Amino acid sequence: MEENKEIKQQEKLEDITGITCIYVPVNDVYESIQWYQKNLGYQPADSNRVEPGMAMAVMNMPDRNGNLPSPGLRQVVPALFLHQSDEEGGRLRFSWTLDSSKPHAIACFITPRIEVLRERFKENGVNILGERMTSGPNVTFADPDGNVWEVWQP
Repeated sequence: MEENKEIKQQEKLEDITGITCIYVPVNDVYESIQWYQKNLGYQPADSNRVEPGMAMAVMNMPDRNGNLPSPGLRQVVPALFLHQSDEEGGRLRFSWTLDSSKPHAIACFITPRIEVLRERFKENGVNILGERMTSGPNVTFADPDGNVWEVWQP
């Protein structure tokens, strides 16, 4: 009993405080930057020089005022690290038997305006893989490289 009391009294340290980035394999980083800007609103980090032939780019989601977040211990919206990668390296997706083994999203974005986003996707020719309702509407889609994402409106 005494040992349990000591454990409870010890200061608990945080090992994980958030997610800072998702590494995204793409064929052409320069073209992917434009796709993620146009369709999801991500912007290249200030430290990135955007040019054809680049092998890696950091993309951030700006806040309401257009400011890009700086790295910190509690990153709420993860940055996307676009990395040039051959298809043999794989893409972000998996199959799930509960979803008829269709490609499943690796991550889910949140939006307050899913109808507007769905229309943008249609106008821009985004590959919409499916739509469903789970505590709000979801749209599953793929980027031009086949990385599968989802967007959800609570």
